[in-house]
Amino acid sequence: MQRNHFDTEHNLFRDAFAAFLDKEVVPHQEEWEAAGVVDRSVWRKAGEMGFLLPWADEEYGGAGLKDFRYEQIMCEELARINEPGFMIPLHSALCGPYIAEYGTAEQKARLLPGIISGETILAVAMTEPSAGSDLAGMRTTAVDKGDHWLLNGSKVFISNGYLADVVIVAAKTDPANKHAMGLFLVERGMAGFERGKKLKKLGMHSQDTAELFFNDVKVPKENLLGDAKGGFFYLMNMLAQERLTNACGAVAGAEAALQTTIEYVKERQAFGRPVAHFQNTRFKVAEMRTQIDVAQVFTDRCVMDHNQKKLSAEVAAEAKLFTTELLCKVVDEGVQLHGGWGYMWEYPICKMYANARIQRIFAGTSEIMKEIISRGMKL
Repeated sequence: MQRNHFDTEHNLFRDAFAAFLDKEVVPHQEEWEAAGVVDRSVWRKAGEMGFLLPWADEEYGGAGLKDFRYEQIMCEELARINEPGFMIPLHSALCGPYIAEYGTAEQKARLLPGIISGETILAVAMTEPSAGSDLAGMRTTAVDKGDHWLLNGSKVFISNGYLADVVIVAAKTDPANKHAMGLFLVERGMAGFERGKKLKKLGMHSQDTAELFFNDVKVPKENLLGDAKGGFFYLMNMLAQERLTNACGAVAGAEAALQTTIEYVKERQAFGRPVAHFQNTRFKVAEMRTQIDVAQVFTDRCVMDHNQKKLSAEVAAEAKLFTTELLCKVVDEGVQLHGGWGYMWEYPICKMYANARIQRIFAGTSEIMKEIISRGMKL
């Protein structure tokens, strides 16, 4: 169905970003997939084109486009080409806002220009081997040593973990208060900061997901974001935008999976006619078309509410829950309609299937989303 919430400038931005991806990303996807990481140069090229942190103030090199629709467009176009490794949304919509929102003037002046240009790649480290969705259960600690913080612990499943130049690390700062934690800017080259090997995953093969280790890392006082005990609140405050970002990518991924499936069933012959001519195929495609349209309308409404600072944590959880569950349903149906070829890595639907499964887990599992929604209902 026709969408009405994009204006001319958004469409021009989409055209430019789509052209950038087709030229600078698509030709390298198989190479990055094999390497388990995208090339750093593509980050710098994206920065040159103004695609990183487009919302940032012009004084730092940004375009001042404080409109989440631009982030939505990038999520959608990355989903169109099924590129999970080049995580601009993580860099721009998830990590960058922490520095803009809670950073000091000195931190912004020192870090944002490089983040916007693509010279500095960002990651955020919350998840630990023994603490996933339960942030209060993290064991990484930061102890105030007067002129620095001493950071110890480990993190796992960190996207951009291998490439990142600055990692926003959450750590406990008060043993007596499980919710007292700080966010620390750990920079490449700091003594005691080590990275494990890139983790092997079911999907998202071009994404450099890694385990990170912090062994007596001396973090300068000027690398603390905001209040030393306010990190839990900061994380909670940013999760609505993170989950909305997930929703934008998930519904776009479902659309991409539907389109590649439609192309296939129109061409594939069975029993002397195209697979698309069978009633089961038409009914399955009709169901997916309807559900994706419903999800798209809801997600678009969430984006506009977020632009007006009206998106609640509960509604963001609804969007994340519904769209990621739908994505996994659509890619599964897509594989089924492809038959045996849907299980072959050379077919886009196979990679889409593998890439989709994590969506119901990261940024809070579907079960956590249901808990958030039910709490909002006073249950």
